[in-house]
Amino acid sequence: MRKSVGVVIIPLITALSLVGCTIDRGTDDPQVLQESKVETVAVEKLPPVVSVEDGAKSVSPAEPVVVKALDGTLSEVTMTNQDGKVVKGEMSADKKSWSTTEVLGYYRTYTVTATGSNGSETTAKFATQSPAGTAFVNLSPFEGANVGVGQTIGMRFSVPVQDRKAAQEAITITTEPKVEGAFYWLNDYEVRWRPEQFWDPGTKVTVDAKIYGADLGGGIYGSEDNSTHFTIKGGYSAVIDDNTKTMTIYDGETVVNTMPVSLGSDRWPTPSGIYMVGDSYPEMVMDSTSFGLSMEDGGYKTPVKYATQLSYSGIFVHGAPWSVWAQGSQNTSHGCVNVSIENAAWFQQNFKRGDVVTIKNTVGGPMSGYDGLGDWNIPWSEWSKGNAH
Repeated sequence: MRKSVGVVIIPLITALSLVGCTIDRGTDDPQVLQESKVETVAVEKLPPVVSVEDGAKSVSPAEPVVVKALDGTLSEVTMTNQDGKVVKGEMSADKKSWSTTEVLGYYRTYTVTATGSNGSETTAKFATQSPAGTAFVNLSPFEGANVGVGQTIGMRFSVPVQDRKAAQEAITITTEPKVEGAFYWLNDYEVRWRPEQFWDPGTKVTVDAKIYGADLGGGIYGSEDNSTHFTIKGGYSAVIDDNTKTMTIYDGETVVNTMPVSLGSDRWPTPSGIYMVGDSYPEMVMDSTSFGLSMEDGGYKTPVKYATQLSYSGIFVHGAPWSVWAQGSQNTSHGCVNVSIENAAWFQQNFKRGDVVTIKNTVGGPMSGYDGLGDWNIPWSEWSKGNAH
């Protein structure tokens, strides 16, 4: 039996050897064919990608630079400016991305070097915008202010703006509850925003001016962002009627006070229209030369008390003890609303920025909508169309 088994085994081994030789010459066995095709293939290593192209020019410094790993993770990312200063950045928890955490600058050249976990590397060098000049924007009202229902939003740029649309697009007005409104430019420096009607008390308003990196035209770019938040509060309103030479103060529809007034004389008549209260001064020197009226032409430099601003052109409600005899009967001022010291103090203590004062029936013509605090004298049909062209 041992010999028989040996005889059987020998042919079997021979057969296997033959099969091995057959593989080299070709076979129809799918499994064998598949095994025969196994070979070493070079796998492509995908390098990290940078959000800014290598060699890019005029890149906005307001946008963060982001690096992402396309294969594996990021091992290291370094970004430096032209002086070798390292730019601050943060790696994501999964090490799949990296982003700058500090604001970049104008007139800079930056280099980004990123290494992936697969050993690949990416380098990108780029330059940011190089403005001919920059502009800052001041916002009003101030942060945290409580203002009256007539308060409009003021945005004044430090230099003239050539691209008004670009400036408007960089500014976001958010209201709670939602209120529709529109921008309108008083001049090349200043744009305002207001709703169609006076605000409802309790409305909260946020202004975000994201102008950094914004092209404002003429080579001018925004220098930095700015923002403000304020609340619309209820308050008094006043109606001054030249026919009766009387100021009537309302809380809603209820009359809470009246006071005699003396308005601008026929030579310097007070314009009729809607005014919103501006700055308040317990004491100030009223100087007509500040708005172009010289002393030789009837001007003045007069100390007054409790002066509350109604226009940029110099109209105030203020104490005028010298004209008490005329208050309630005739107009003797240079355009201001003259009242007694006591009434001026009451007015200033009870009226805040943005409260509404309406003056009517004067011979002074209409209040200009471009006179700083006269925005409501521009009809909504005109205001809502805007003038950013």
